[in-house]
Amino acid sequence: MTAPHPQPSAGATSAVVPPAPGDATTGQLIGQLTEQISRLVRDEARLAQAEVTRKAKRLGVGAGLFGGAGLFAYFGLALLITAAVLALALVLPAWLAAGIVAVVLFAIAGVLALVGKKDVAKASPPLPTEAIAGVQADIATVKRGLSR
Repeated sequence: MTAPHPQPSAGATSAVVPPAPGDATTGQLIGQLTEQISRLVRDEARLAQAEVTRKAKRLGVGAGLFGGAGLFAYFGLALLITAAVLALALVLPAWLAAGIVAVVLFAIAGVLALVGKKDVAKASPPLPTEAIAGVQADIATVKRGLSR
């Protein structure tokens, strides 16, 4: 009994090989150019998406760690504030000691809010800088090629 012969399948062996640039017609060259430009745009979009995803993951992990650090710093600061109130209460009435510490804390909060507002205004959104540079280089290359 003989084994059946496999039928040729549509795959790499049946792919149409584009003609060499010297043998290609203008229509074929334009078709290849269109295909290559669309592939380039898709690849650059994938690169930008991967870059933004990578940066977002790093940002998320960093924000989580800062959040944990902030929580412990908050508890430590609360204990220091309590110690300051108790120390002032040794020489002043307790209510006055607490009031003085509260006014100082509100002043510090105001200064920090103003500085933070200025920094947020200066911040720029995270951009896929590598992908943008790649696209700009690709555009410049295409322009140089078309001007010949």
